Amino acid sequence: MAEVEMKIRGLMMDPVTNMPIVVLKDLGGNAVLPIWVGIYEANAIALEIEKVTTPRPMTHDLIKILLLGMNTSMRKVVVSDLKDDTFYAVIWLERDGQLMSVDSRPSDALALALRLDCPIFVDDSVLKSSKMASTVTDRVNNEELRRWLENLNDEDLGRYKM
Repeated sequence: MAEVEMKIRGLMMDPVTNMPIVVLKDLGGNAVLPIWVGIYEANAIALEIEKVTTPRPMTHDLIKILLLGMNTSMRKVVVSDLKDDTFYAVIWLERDGQLMSVDSRPSDALALALRLDCPIFVDDSVLKSSKMASTVTDRVNNEELRRWLENLNDEDLGRYKM
């Protein structure tokens, strides 16, 4: 399966559903993948984008500390599947030369990838599936949303742009 390397382009609020969206964009700048996430997950991503330090470790910071303490590196995260409007991800870890895959919500995988400076990939089938889906939510047409996302400028992304 082919994987496309992507970067987090920004974090914004969906104007229709008022839910946070993580916007992924491929390195070539052609593909855009919006992933709707929960408020708490968006906050975890926003904290890292803004490089905000908290007085106590947040969950993703704790996971980072544990991985580093166990001499385990995070090789990559892959948004691996899209089923029934739900994205799935896999975190690839390496310890003592052994690769391990861990099932994850994309929001958690992305929050960790930011903290550990790890590459983010999206399976090509996910990009194709998301383009073929007729709607992303009951109220937003995918094609209109794709055009809107592709035409975003830095001001549209607010303070959470990258």
